Amino acid sequence: MPDPILEKNLISIKLGTYGVGAATCIKDPTVLPTVQNYKRQTASRMFPLGRHDIDRRLADAEYFVSRKLDGEFTVCVYRDGQLYSVNPGGTVRTGMPWQAEALELLDSANVSRAIIAGELHKIVDDRRCRVHDIVSSARQPKSQEELDLLHFAVFDIIAIDGESVDQPYAETWNRIEEWFGDGKSVKPVETVKVKGRNMVEAQFNEWVENEKAEGIVVRSDAAGNFKIKPLHTIDAVVIGFTESTDDRAGMMHDLLLAVARKDGALHVMCRVGGGFSEDQRREMLSDLKDMVVESEYAEVNSDHVAYQMVRPEWVIELNCLDIISQNTRGGPINRMVLNWNRETSAYEVVRRLPLVSVISPQFVRVRDDKQFNPHDIRLAQITDVVPVEKASVNATELKLAKSAVLRREVFTKTLKGKLMVRKFVMWKTNKETEGSEYPSYVVHFTDYSPGRKHPLDREVRISNSEEQINELFEELKKDNIKKGWAELDSPG
Repeated sequence: MPDPILEKNLISIKLGTYGVGAATCIKDPTVLPTVQNYKRQTASRMFPLGRHDIDRRLADAEYFVSRKLDGEFTVCVYRDGQLYSVNPGGTVRTGMPWQAEALELLDSANVSRAIIAGELHKIVDDRRCRVHDIVSSARQPKSQEELDLLHFAVFDIIAIDGESVDQPYAETWNRIEEWFGDGKSVKPVETVKVKGRNMVEAQFNEWVENEKAEGIVVRSDAAGNFKIKPLHTIDAVVIGFTESTDDRAGMMHDLLLAVARKDGALHVMCRVGGGFSEDQRREMLSDLKDMVVESEYAEVNSDHVAYQMVRPEWVIELNCLDIISQNTRGGPINRMVLNWNRETSAYEVVRRLPLVSVISPQFVRVRDDKQFNPHDIRLAQITDVVPVEKASVNATELKLAKSAVLRREVFTKTLKGKLMVRKFVMWKTNKETEGSEYPSYVVHFTDYSPGRKHPLDREVRISNSEEQINELFEELKKDNIKKGWAELDSPG
């Protein structure tokens, strides 16, 4: 009997045999990094295009064209007759109907170990499946029938028998069809082999224009890999700008944009620097300079130039190739939420919350018919396309978890009649799930010496490891507490 590949006691059963767990239940510590690295490398090698790019960006080569499903990127892990799935965020799923079928198919193919990439999606009769459907059904299915509708479409093989797959995609695809071609709930993603850009465009027209698919994925060993989708259109408000330098001085460089949450707060979304004529750049810069306001929040563009913040009066239309709500590790993309204080004409910081990355944004036009309000530049323009965590919450009322002090030590020393104080405080933030700007643990060292030119010095250490933060605490004490310092029994 082979050793279990999961810690079963860390799996929470949702329905029947279906259970969900975190990555900590995976016994092999290399699995999740493998999944995350594959997602990151695939994303970096997959060029996003719009339909208009097909004729000018694709070579006349042979392509595997796959229907793009609006689902959850998932990896199937098979070893020694056992199987589970995991996504880049570390969510582990086991005991799903499609997984039972995958187990049988891989056993029949005499495979011993494999890591297989695909899309978890849901069968929907009257419309295109959306990722919201998968999230809802996978989190807590209401019935066995609902669970049965979750299927897995295979599009790549990451590893076989512990070795990374490094071969032409045509060979990988042949193996996918060999292993899963007879599957029902787990099978190869719908794919056709075509020659030339015209055939790619024809397939785009059939699946995307006529059948309303999300897009197509185009793979070629000779010409590269592409994700082709219809352009998304978004109305957003301008909240900042930067000016060009050198020979383009006197022109607007790019704009900082935001959308409105239901509570009226502004969520910083993206920057846009393409799509403007030179005349527009000159005219916009002149007008924007008259709209500059104060702001607690500062951001810089790709040239490290700080945006000048402006009154939220201009609404513009932009288009983009893609909208992504997760980073390559499956985590949220956090962006700042601001409050526009009309009385003081200034931006106030609220907090960071999940939003999206906007891929290849381009300016289309100024929308004189729209204004800054929760309807005209609504966040729902984004959430209708991709799921965004906490999109419906009131940002101003959302409370952060309180930190908990773990250690606190104060030392004093009197020198030439003057009292010196050195204080060490370590706390757990309890906010590590709120975003990368919040570490799990913090140590704060305060050094007060009234005889110095600058009496008060501070030093901060951070870590996501409890063991490491305790080591840092001890190192600070060792470096700063020498002979003559006395510890206070009840520090204040």
